[in-house]
Amino acid sequence: MAKKVPSVQPSASKRVRAVAERDRSNGSAGRSPKSGASRTAKAVGAAVSERLPLKNKAYLPELSRLQIELVKLQEWIRHEGLRVVVVFEGRDAAGKGGVIKTITQSLSPRVCRVVALTAPTEREKTQWYFQRYVAHLPAAGEMVLFDRSWYNRAGVERVMGFCTEEEYQEFLRSCPEFERMLMRSGIILVKYWFSVSDAEQERRFQARINDPTKRWKLSPMDVESRSRWLDYSKAKDDMFAHTDFKQAPWYVVNADDKKRARLNCITHLLSLVPYEDLTPDEIALPPRQQDTGYVRPPMTDQTFVPEVH
Repeated sequence: MAKKVPSVQPSASKRVRAVAERDRSNGSAGRSPKSGASRTAKAVGAAVSERLPLKNKAYLPELSRLQIELVKLQEWIRHEGLRVVVVFEGRDAAGKGGVIKTITQSLSPRVCRVVALTAPTEREKTQWYFQRYVAHLPAAGEMVLFDRSWYNRAGVERVMGFCTEEEYQEFLRSCPEFERMLMRSGIILVKYWFSVSDAEQERRFQARINDPTKRWKLSPMDVESRSRWLDYSKAKDDMFAHTDFKQAPWYVVNADDKKRARLNCITHLLSLVPYEDLTPDEIALPPRQQDTGYVRPPMTDQTFVPEVH
């Protein structure tokens, strides 16, 4: 039977409604409308804030369970010869890379691979815009995760002026047709947009600046995006208006909490591709080959890595 992974946590909206209903049933009569509204607003804020942050005690067991389900999905994709494309887009430092690493951590690179293209070369700039992305589409039995994709034209290229207005308008016209063509060919296309607040993005930028192991993540484009928050917001809104359609909708991931974003995104991805459990029967290892007098060469003939730890 096809597996359907349940959601990780009850939605915040349900808890918010429950809090508001409880507030009304506890008797708001006798209070001024202003005080009642203020109390409800505080209750709503508390209901939302209680979801942050997700602790490892809840996160790690659920992550382990979902990664097992991802392995089952991988085997189903390979068995059925499916072709899956997952697009990850969003603001800088929104956590796309972390989600991608979490997905691929337990999967075979022969089945699930990541595509993260650099800036186009001078030759690629003269090609049909989608041409260099087409070369990375999956064959049968593969899933490709695009860490940023052809939507660069609607985002960074649009905001930073790396494309002309004519090229941008042509992208908005062509992109839905390009994606419909992919789906008509049998490709399963999933698009995620990672949404992060300006305050959380600022916090992550500062953390990268202060951490030598993460400083490389802050490219000049990332730094520039910080001063163009509204421009990127408008570009995202225009992109959604033209490319968020029924056959290939945008799924928005609330990414202010990285751990919760990873669980929610993986859970949702598993729900979009029906799969069956192809876990093989218990494997019995054969006995080792018997020693027939083989003599190993001396250990001193080999060069070992120095044991400095």
